[in-house]
Amino acid sequence: MEKPEVLTDLDVASTDKYVMKKLPEVTLAFWIMKIAATTLGETAGDLFAQTLKLGYFLTTIALFLIFVVTLVVQLNSKRYNPFFYWTVILATSMAGTTMSDFMNRDASAKFLSNGATSLGWGPQGLGLGYPVGAAILISILIAIFAVWKFTGMTFVIRDITTFRGEALFWAAILVSNTLGTSMGDFLSDSSGLGYLGGALLVSGLLVVLLALMRVPVVPNVLLFWVAFVLTRPLGATAGDFLTKPIAKGGLDLGTMGSSAVLLAVLIGLMGYAHTQERKTAAPGGKVVARNS
Repeated sequence: MEKPEVLTDLDVASTDKYVMKKLPEVTLAFWIMKIAATTLGETAGDLFAQTLKLGYFLTTIALFLIFVVTLVVQLNSKRYNPFFYWTVILATSMAGTTMSDFMNRDASAKFLSNGATSLGWGPQGLGLGYPVGAAILISILIAIFAVWKFTGMTFVIRDITTFRGEALFWAAILVSNTLGTSMGDFLSDSSGLGYLGGALLVSGLLVVLLALMRVPVVPNVLLFWVAFVLTRPLGATAGDFLTKPIAKGGLDLGTMGSSAVLLAVLIGLMGYAHTQERKTAAPGGKVVARNS
């Protein structure tokens, strides 16, 4: 039996086949964490913008800056770190919540309750409405995927190993989470389904996607990205169901309490993912062995 060849970090970085992975495997735990993060993104975004009355404009700026900081940390990490990765996902969910609200809403009584006439400093919202806002976001997302396709890089996240590929991935994530918020708010506020009805509809669509995984002609990569977008409106409707008043069909648990519980759940899941990652990582995370 031949002695295994040991690759150093430098060797790994220069050999495409053996580059350290930066993104997670797509498992059941992945989807559970995604739904938890997007639900928390909805409740936390509403906490800052509405409960604390910072407004959509200021909150969007602040949360986008947080997204940039967390993204820089993720892009500069040497390998997949669950805490880094899911913090960026959470940041895109929170920023996506207020970005969507700023695009679609205005200062009318329909969106500002309890007699309020404004939220925070700056413009209250562009008032584009959910259909127009969704159309704009869909166009941007298609453009990102078109550029991604033109580069020839893979859409399979476990195989993304380059800086450019990861940058395109995160651009798609930010826009898809913003789009998902618009879809979720439309289902909750304008479709007549309500918060629980909207969540059940999206859950049903996700079950259909799960069934389509067994259909050979349907690419799993396509199903992944559709599911990734749909888990955001699921989180949006679930978050609203937890926090909105009972008179509006919610449970009235409040944005602060709901966010605290969801944050604890997400941190627990990240800790579990980190433990599992350490079990499967190469010893010390410094070398990778292969047979010649």
